[in-house]
Amino acid sequence: MAHYPSIDTELLRSFVAIADCGGFTRAAEAVNRTQSAVSMQMKRLEDDVIQRPLFERDGRQVRLTPEGQVLLGYARRILKLHGEVLNTLREPHMVGAVRIGTPDDYVMRFLPSILSRFAQSYPLVQVEVHCEPSGMLLQRKDLDLTIVTREPGREIGQLLRKEHFVWAEAAGFAPHEQSPMPLAMFNADCFCRAWACNALDAAEKPYRIAYTSPSLSAIFAVVSAGLAVTAQLHSLITPDMRIIGETEGMPALPMTSIVLLRNSQTQSQVTDTLAEHIVEGFRL
Repeated sequence: MAHYPSIDTELLRSFVAIADCGGFTRAAEAVNRTQSAVSMQMKRLEDDVIQRPLFERDGRQVRLTPEGQVLLGYARRILKLHGEVLNTLREPHMVGAVRIGTPDDYVMRFLPSILSRFAQSYPLVQVEVHCEPSGMLLQRKDLDLTIVTREPGREIGQLLRKEHFVWAEAAGFAPHEQSPMPLAMFNADCFCRAWACNALDAAEKPYRIAYTSPSLSAIFAVVSAGLAVTAQLHSLITPDMRIIGETEGMPALPMTSIVLLRNSQTQSQVTDTLAEHIVEGFRL
């Protein structure tokens, strides 16, 4: 089995700095070393470790050779992993489990990017996601963090964002013209469904609940097929749908508030940190 020399991360750090800064002088300032020290590091990297020329020098200009370009990609990845290892092992307190409650709506739209960023920073934290309608989530006492939808004026907890509640149907279809109009909504215990039905009742527009599901993806599958109209948050509407309103004879819907609740009985640094990620994620 071949034995290769190890690569000091400090050599790679200086190497990446040269590539980013375009020269040895500014790179030395970036890594807080003298120019001669950086030059010696690169001589060692070229002669003793890689055994290939990494730089082409043209006066004061420095360019990477093809071998240098290859090393640059690996160097960035090695330094990134090196930082992740140190962050993980030096922060043992960021180990544990967090239980999040959220309606199915936000799992598709917001949680993937939030949990991805959180996992990159704190890979040892276990996250449990419980998907239920807001009304049911408000009754649970076993969750650490809870994301729910509320009517304006009835907000509790920390406001994440406000959004318009809108009507939508598949582009190229017009189920809103049917009488009674077919609706695809969440199950009866979702108060967003009550908002939609109350608005239609007040406008005296005939409708029927044609499709129900606790899953937003199932509802959108029905709507995308042109079988029904739905009422959802504006940010959840997909490109294959179109928003309809007064022009199509649809009544106005209320503004909604998305809020974050924290369980004071289980508050910890882990839950506080994930809460910060959630707050930031809903701003994007």
